[in-house]
Amino acid sequence: MRATGKGKAAAALALAFALGASGCTNTPPPPVVSSPAAQSEPPPEDTASQIVVSLDAIVGGYNPHNLADSSTITSALSQMLLPSVFRPDEEGVPTLDESLMTSAKVTSQEPFTVVYQIRPDASWSDGAPIAVEDFAYLADAMKNQPGVVDPAGYRLISGIQPGEGGKRVEVTFTDPYPGWKTLFDNLLPAHLLKDAPGGWQGALADSFPAYGGPFSIKTLDNARGEIVLERNERYWEKPAAVDRIVLRRSDQQGMAAALRSGHDQFALASTDAAGRKLFEGLGDDIQLHTLARPRTVEVLLRPAGSVLADDQVRAGVAALIDRAGLIEEGTGGGPSARLPADAHVLPPSASDYAPTRPAAPGPRRADELLSAAGYIKEAGTWRRDGEPLSLVIASPGQREPYAGIAKALGRQLMAAGVDVTIVNPPPRELFSELLAMPVSTDGAEGDDGQASPQNGAVAVDIAVVPQPAGGDPASDLASSFGCGPGWDDTSGDSGGSGNSETSEETSITPANPAAFCDESLQPRIEAALTGEVSTAPTLASVEPELWREHVAIPLFQLSETLAIGSGVLGVTPGPPLAGPFSSAVNWTRGNR
Repeated sequence: MRATGKGKAAAALALAFALGASGCTNTPPPPVVSSPAAQSEPPPEDTASQIVVSLDAIVGGYNPHNLADSSTITSALSQMLLPSVFRPDEEGVPTLDESLMTSAKVTSQEPFTVVYQIRPDASWSDGAPIAVEDFAYLADAMKNQPGVVDPAGYRLISGIQPGEGGKRVEVTFTDPYPGWKTLFDNLLPAHLLKDAPGGWQGALADSFPAYGGPFSIKTLDNARGEIVLERNERYWEKPAAVDRIVLRRSDQQGMAAALRSGHDQFALASTDAAGRKLFEGLGDDIQLHTLARPRTVEVLLRPAGSVLADDQVRAGVAALIDRAGLIEEGTGGGPSARLPADAHVLPPSASDYAPTRPAAPGPRRADELLSAAGYIKEAGTWRRDGEPLSLVIASPGQREPYAGIAKALGRQLMAAGVDVTIVNPPPRELFSELLAMPVSTDGAEGDDGQASPQNGAVAVDIAVVPQPAGGDPASDLASSFGCGPGWDDTSGDSGGSGNSETSEETSITPANPAAFCDESLQPRIEAALTGEVSTAPTLASVEPELWREHVAIPLFQLSETLAIGSGVLGVTPGPPLAGPFSSAVNWTRGNR
């Protein structure tokens, strides 16, 4: 019922990972400048045609549908460069984007069918029409690729049919799906990406091959820490009010200095307590806002292989973790510290959020659980049958706050007597391979009857990662904790994450980064996803069971500080969880 791989060759994961991302350079590629200079040149003289924005980082990948690419810069670029069927209004309600669509509506319940009508003049920056091909490409990737954001709704799609020269898109589903308005945001140019080197995992790894929004990329320079956007002259709708938007990497002190001098018009940063105080010292000319982001930081205790697949061991390890210490490490006392995530599905910023976390058990309970699982603490180390309790902890590269939390977690567990190996593979390597590692469920079982990894491959036991939050709650629940399609198929060909009862050897790929599938919970999860049962009672019944499983320890919801100078007009905090870039087409320079 819970499956993925675990091996003991943890040292193999410590090797340097090479991110083999092939740039998608089909015509017309955006110019990419690679500069040897590590320091940005002084900004040009302020003009009415340019807005400069400071960010923590600008490095890719930039695919908004990949968990590995979840970041502020990816969200910003996708909102300015990519088309979406629905966008949140000021209240956060999905609203049809009429710059792309003329209509989108449910036309049948049996089978559940949605028909999308794309504007005839909507096209990519290379002249190719935005059409049914782009819908099909995205749906196929979200159904079949590992490490994607909220795939549950896409997994219900059974077919996509074209009409009217590709401008009519008829999508049928295997079941009703009340959350259908969350689908098909940030469409990608299928005609350039479907056959590009690197496939889906290479899509938008380094830049964008074409654009379907009001801006395009003029230069992208990771070495200098700068991306320059310019008005997309091929955009068919309202043109951007400014000629250029410059996104520039900076630290908190640099941001404050640039805002004070007027070189930068606003900044968006993950501030700690010191950084927030620095911004507050800029005076009344700078407007400050705290923005909750659509991600929580979580520790996944993956029931994979023969160690954490043991319920008692997993619960014992969870009891050893000082959650408050990890939250302090990850937030530095900044705004995110005021958003502790005490529920598995709804984030703290949600209007109907309520804590569901039970009281922490404490170290004494950890000793009881590990002892009951057969471990004995010898010379300060937990051992069973002479072998130490050994775990691999992973974070997506050196991205913060994940890498820092992983190190702090490692220190906690080592102090408690657990052997720990910490690895930092590139984010796409982590999500698309290591957390999606297939396992054999028959013929390769450990003594506890749980699945073991194939071919002695190394598994990640604990992952410190971002988890999507704030979307359709039923979809978030199914994507984070649900089984894959065909979870109850005893033929062994389901591709889901649940165990089968067949005597033949099968290979199963986890349906979520936690490698979790509980057959007793799955019917309730599916009933909420398809609208058979409302989400609220489902969460009320499922949340306590998820806490008892100890597969995920939510820490906090990410938040950022938005600092707006007086030299820009039209910049707002934006819709809930969306941020300021959704209104970039309307920004203008003001008098400082």
